[in-house]
Amino acid sequence: MKRRFVAVFALVALILLGTSNRVKPASAGSLAQIAAGDSAARYMSAKFEGLKWEKIIPAIGDDSPEIAILRVDPKTQATQLLIRNPKKILVTKHWHSANETHTILRGSMVFECDGRREELGPGSFNYIPKKMIHQAWLPDDGLVFITVDGAWDINWVDGPPQPSANK
Repeated sequence: MKRRFVAVFALVALILLGTSNRVKPASAGSLAQIAAGDSAARYMSAKFEGLKWEKIIPAIGDDSPEIAILRVDPKTQATQLLIRNPKKILVTKHWHSANETHTILRGSMVFECDGRREELGPGSFNYIPKKMIHQAWLPDDGLVFITVDGAWDINWVDGPPQPSANK
């Protein structure tokens, strides 16, 4: 039984760490549940003030948007997360391996998909199919709730945003 747990834990660790663009679950408890094969539906909650935030683009320092993973489904890897950004930024062209939705919580954000730009304010929602190339202009102090129906990743088309492009 112990060998099976170690093997499952190692496999999950490799999956979670397999790409530098994949983000880990929010807590060690989440990882332990996934590693143990615990897929039982259960209540969970997360308070905003207790979230663990990580820089999405560390190269741009304190201006980097930050991500907090709220939940990862152990079977499907479907993910709910928050992204906040301290400063206005152009999130350059990218795509995700899973279908993505955005619900704007704070600020007005502009999304461009298939050559069409649209500004969305608080309470607005959009859906972006997997592998669709898009970009976004985020405001100072923006906050967005995102869901993806698989593992969350980000695949830059021409590389991530650069510090000079956002000043």
